[in-house]
Amino acid sequence: MQVATGKSVLNGIAIGKIKVYKAPKVEIDASIISDTEKELERFENARQKAIEQQNALYEKALLDAGEDSAMVFMVHAEMLDDEDLIDATREIITKQKHSAEYATKVAFDNQAKVFASMDDEYMKNRDADIYDIQQAILNVLFGISNDAMQGTEPAILVAKDLTPSETVKLDKSLLLGIITKEGSLNSHTAILARSMGIPALVQCAEASEDWDGKEGIIDGYNHCAYVEPTPDLHQTLKKKQDEDLKKKALLEELKGKDNTTIDGRTIKVYANIGGPSDIGLVQQNDAGGVGLFRSEFVYLNSKDYPTEEEQFQSYRLAVETLAPKQVIIRTCDIGADKQVDYMDMKKEENPALGVRAIRICLTRKEFFKTQLRALLRASAYGNLGIMFPMIISARELRECKEILEECRQELLQKNVSIGEFSIGVMIETPAAVMIADELAAECDFFSIGTNDLTQYTLAIDRQNAGLDPFLDTHHPAILREIKMTIDAGHRHNTWVGICGELGADPSLTETFVRMGVDELSVNPVSILPLRKIIRGLDLRNEPKDASQ
Repeated sequence: MQVATGKSVLNGIAIGKIKVYKAPKVEIDASIISDTEKELERFENARQKAIEQQNALYEKALLDAGEDSAMVFMVHAEMLDDEDLIDATREIITKQKHSAEYATKVAFDNQAKVFASMDDEYMKNRDADIYDIQQAILNVLFGISNDAMQGTEPAILVAKDLTPSETVKLDKSLLLGIITKEGSLNSHTAILARSMGIPALVQCAEASEDWDGKEGIIDGYNHCAYVEPTPDLHQTLKKKQDEDLKKKALLEELKGKDNTTIDGRTIKVYANIGGPSDIGLVQQNDAGGVGLFRSEFVYLNSKDYPTEEEQFQSYRLAVETLAPKQVIIRTCDIGADKQVDYMDMKKEENPALGVRAIRICLTRKEFFKTQLRALLRASAYGNLGIMFPMIISARELRECKEILEECRQELLQKNVSIGEFSIGVMIETPAAVMIADELAAECDFFSIGTNDLTQYTLAIDRQNAGLDPFLDTHHPAILREIKMTIDAGHRHNTWVGICGELGADPSLTETFVRMGVDELSVNPVSILPLRKIIRGLDLRNEPKDASQ
């Protein structure tokens, strides 16, 4: 038996035969060509085909993994339209007289190196996207298909690495698990695997082509893989896998039941979504509502500023479909790691501390008012909450409310129907925590964004994987800030929720409930596991961790 270690993407067990994927080797001819027009045409045809493939992968990923995970393919399609990249490739064909394959390899490699050399961690990681779309074009030019990646029977797939495109193309009915030699827990591929519920191990350096055809087990709980396991180990892990399946079946029985503790405390458990395409996941997982509708995806999915009507239709669909459940829509949170070209944002040395979210909205008020009018119109169709991100002062909140009232009056003068709505604030900076009493007096609810709150409190860039050893998401400072925020909200009859990643952390559920949190908003697949934990709590008993 061989034991190999790595980093686990998902807690789970996968058992089955191993299929090793070896990427086809191709030789790119660097010789001079004479018919440049033919090569330009070949490149253009391949590029258009690659764009069609990325759009198709976007639609598939929407169904398999949701809006957040699918967005990478929308970005890929846009990158394939990048003028600088296209012009550089054409220039190599026409001026240097090289083939479409050679030009694609050189131009895209050069662009990837530019990204890799950047200081900004988010931009640095974009080199992987360049290599993915480069491979898409080269596959078309060489006539390569990935259909043979998995074979014809269910297996654990082993590869050096997998691009997001390769991951989404995989047939889930034949995919038991994934092991890669490279990759990271924050890569698009890892996120996709996690979203699709596939046990996966990345950075498994011992993975070998010799494993092909052998029996294997991925033990996501212990971050390792076993090749040709002993009968006893096989039996033990098969039992664990069966227990996981039974737990999943039992969770299904929780649909329709309350999120109420044994002693009678009820917590709202809502879903985080990226857009209307995730509504099905909200319903499928029996969420009590939507605690975070990330409206920035309306902007990221558009090639120009989305109109008021376009935004209204998107918001109305979510609010109307889920009524009477509450749908909380966060106003535009563009900036930092989320950028759109048409907004023409200036390059910043530290975008996480720069012009983002509400700071954009308050400096581009007509842009802001377009979204607010769309939201107010959507309020007539259901139970809407409007939430402002990155608020650090009561003055900012009051200004947002004043602009919202201006928009309301404009619509009323035009006899446009407006329904009831609530106003909330995202608490995601230490500044907001320290003035939570002032903010609570001005709004109906708080939602604590633990991702940014952790980043700003610990002074750790959450996009920088190199800082993982220093990142403690359970840091006492974070937990104290959450408790301070809950207490401040309750002093002013303002309910308080958590919408960041910590909300789905089962090891903190009891802690948050004892703190008095009113709502947890999480990825849809975490709804039922949280319900199970909440229903098993008895707050009359001593907490498991007395320090909390």
